[in-house]
Amino acid sequence: IIYRKTKGNPLFVSQMMLALSKKRLLFPSLSRRRWEWDNEKIMSQKLPDDVAVFFTQSIADLPSDVRISLFHFSCFGASVEIAFVKTLEIALEMRGLCDNLDIAVDVGLLEKKDDQIRFSHDRIQEAAYNAVPADERCLYHHVCGMALA
Repeated sequence: IIYRKTKGNPLFVSQMMLALSKKRLLFPSLSRRRWEWDNEKIMSQKLPDDVAVFFTQSIADLPSDVRISLFHFSCFGASVEIAFVKTLEIALEMRGLCDNLDIAVDVGLLEKKDDQIRFSHDRIQEAAYNAVPADERCLYHHVCGMALA
């Protein structure tokens, strides 16, 4: 089932398995020492066939403040120093930016390593950035530039 949906894309496979596991449609059986699943329930789910659509839906399922924080983060590239995120949080008066990004780390959209935070994949950054209409993105870039100047 997963292979048909993901066509073997490793990133898509791992994210699809996480999503199915969170919905309790795919789960480990400790007594049988293997994974178990319900074919009918999985097939009845509206699962996207495209990784970009999958990430767009995953982001849309997050709370609005986390989505907004992901968008703001996406404007600065694929990877940013954590110290810069804290500066951004203060400059834009966005309390909770760091906490919201931690939620995105917990669901696998972002990764923290050393003093950096980065998108787990460029398609996730693209989906977060494109979740906001182009005219609003332009306004945000302007506001952000003024706040950091």
